[in-house]
Amino acid sequence: MGKLIDEFRKGWQGAAPPSLGLSISFAIVCLLAATLVRWGLAQVRPDIYFTPYFPAVFFAAALGGFRIGVVTALIGGVLGVVLNFGDAFADRARFALLALYWAVCAITIWGVEHYRTMLAEQRRISKRLIEEEEYRKLLVEELQHRLKNKLSTAHAVLHQVLHDHPQVWARVDPRLRSLAATDDLISRIDKGGCDIRDLLISELGPYGHVRFTLNGDRLFLPPKLAVTLSLMFHELATNAGKYGAFSSPRGLLQVSWTISDDRLTITWDETEGPSVDKVSEPGFGTKLLKSALSSFDGRTEISYLKTGLHCIMQCRIPRSE
Repeated sequence: MGKLIDEFRKGWQGAAPPSLGLSISFAIVCLLAATLVRWGLAQVRPDIYFTPYFPAVFFAAALGGFRIGVVTALIGGVLGVVLNFGDAFADRARFALLALYWAVCAITIWGVEHYRTMLAEQRRISKRLIEEEEYRKLLVEELQHRLKNKLSTAHAVLHQVLHDHPQVWARVDPRLRSLAATDDLISRIDKGGCDIRDLLISELGPYGHVRFTLNGDRLFLPPKLAVTLSLMFHELATNAGKYGAFSSPRGLLQVSWTISDDRLTITWDETEGPSVDKVSEPGFGTKLLKSALSSFDGRTEISYLKTGLHCIMQCRIPRSE
């Protein structure tokens, strides 16, 4: 019984075509139910011949398809003419109603079949998209694994080469660690998001925890916003390591954030770094910082002060993704 119910459910949902026996049995049940309804209505209106069979045709066609629907419509028409639950007998008016009944049934069956075809196509496309998504996830995970191995190899090789140059290695090592941390972080937060403090610690930790301070309440970032901010923080941290606060022994960084309604404001403030005398033409990193938050109704303001770089990032926190 359970197997029969499961087959009926899958057939009704369009997941799998039902067997011919189930389709015929269901059509018979629909016709019997329609005839019973017609008998009940005949106690009040004996001139109702075909109306109760419309639902029978619809449900039979929805489960069994075009052929079952046509057969059900034909049998329903015959029953409407042959069976009499009153004193009325078949006349020209009833045959005229029969023609009208079959015409409406034809339209109904066509509509149901058209819907079934669209549903089957939708399921086929959904299945293909799901398979492609699973393949994409597998490919991305493999690429992330290989990238992580390559970064580890590059880190080990450079460590051996620069073993006798500790000052150079001290400048290279944090950047490699930061790059590896960013790649690993993006692969993790792309699925579930993360807290902004954990995000900043992961990005800035390789440069030394005494070089930066974080001020702000705990704030969980949705996945898309977390990925976007991680790219921006990585760009700012890399620039700080090359030209800003992290490139100077006394340089410090303070990152603070506040929330007002659904608006997030992040302040990136570098101090005690090298003075910026001349600003070069905007590159890819600057363009990324300027445009990354546009999809979150946000903007970025960058100022090059005598004390160091000052950046304000503002955006809307999505309610759900």
